[in-house]
Amino acid sequence: MKKQKQPHRKSGRAVTKSGPSGAVRSMASDKGGDAVIRETAVSKITGGKASAAAERFRAGVRTPAFRIALSVFLAGVLTVAGSLAIPHEFAFFELGYLFTLSIYDLVLAMLGLSVAIGMAERRGEVVSIVVAFLGVITPMLLFFDPIFSAILQSPLGHELFLIAPIAVMLSGVVLWLPARVRRIAAPLAAAVVGFSFALFIGLDDFGIGIKEFAFAAVLGALWILVVPGLMLRPFRGAWLTIPARIIGSWLMVIAVIVTASLYVPFSPDAPPLPELLDDPSLAPLDPAVEDGLLEAPESFDSPGDDNAIPPPELGENPLLGGRRNGEP
Repeated sequence: MKKQKQPHRKSGRAVTKSGPSGAVRSMASDKGGDAVIRETAVSKITGGKASAAAERFRAGVRTPAFRIALSVFLAGVLTVAGSLAIPHEFAFFELGYLFTLSIYDLVLAMLGLSVAIGMAERRGEVVSIVVAFLGVITPMLLFFDPIFSAILQSPLGHELFLIAPIAVMLSGVVLWLPARVRRIAAPLAAAVVGFSFALFIGLDDFGIGIKEFAFAAVLGALWILVVPGLMLRPFRGAWLTIPARIIGSWLMVIAVIVTASLYVPFSPDAPPLPELLDDPSLAPLDPAVEDGLLEAPESFDSPGDDNAIPPPELGENPLLGGRRNGEP
C-alpha cells in the first residue's frame, strides 16, 4: 500500500491549497488561525467604512471648490481679526461688516441657510437662495424711506419686532424639511432673513446714507450666508441629515427664547426728572441758574441750616463724613 502524502506544515506559515473550483483558500496555523480570521472579518466591516469616509474627506479637501471657499473664509476671518486687533479709527467700510456680525440672531439664521446651501443637490438651489436674499435687500436699501413708511401704515408695522425671531425660526425649520420641499422653502426663508436684515441696516444710525457702510454690511452678510455652505458642499451626503436637524432644532429653540424675551415686562421705570425737581424737600433753583446765566452753587444747604453737613477739609475722607481714617 502507498502511504498517503501528508501536507507539509511549518510553524507560523500558511499553506495554500487549490480547490476544484480553482479558488485559492488560505489555511492559517493551528494556534493563530481563528484570531486572524476574526480580525480580517472585523476590518472588512469597520475598517472598510472608516477608510471610505476618510478617502471621501480627503477627496473633498482636494477639490478646487473647497480650496477657494476656504481661502475666502480665511480672508474674511483675518480681515475681521485685523480690524479688531489693530488700534485705529474705524472706517465706514469696517463698521459695515462689524455691524453685520453684531446682529447675533440674524447671523445664526444666515448660518442655518448656509447649511441648507451645503445640502443643496443642485447649483440652481444655491443660486435661488442667494437671489432671494439679495432680491429683498436691494430694493429696500435703494428705496428704504417710502417702503418703510408703507410698512408702518400696514398691520405689519405693529409687529416688526417679531421679524428677526421669525427669520431664525424659518431657517431652523428649513433644515428639518425633505429635499424636495427644502428647495422651495429655503429661498422663502432667505427672503425673510433679507427683509429683517434690511430693516436693521435702514434703521441704524448710519442707515443707508453712507454707501460704504451699507455695502460692507451686505457683503459681510453674503460671506456668512454663502461661504460656509460652499465649504460644506464637497462633503454633502446622507450623513449630513442628522447634524442639520440638530442645528435646526437649536435655531428653533433660540427663536422661541428670543420671542419670549420680547414679551417679558421691564422693571418699573424711575420717576421722571421733573418730579424729582419738584420735591418740596429740595431748595428751588435760581431762574438765572436754570437759564444758564449763572453757575449752580456747589452746595444747596442754607447758610443758617443747623442740619447741614460741613464739607470735608483737605486731606479728610469724604466717605467717613469728613473724618480721617481711624478717628471715632
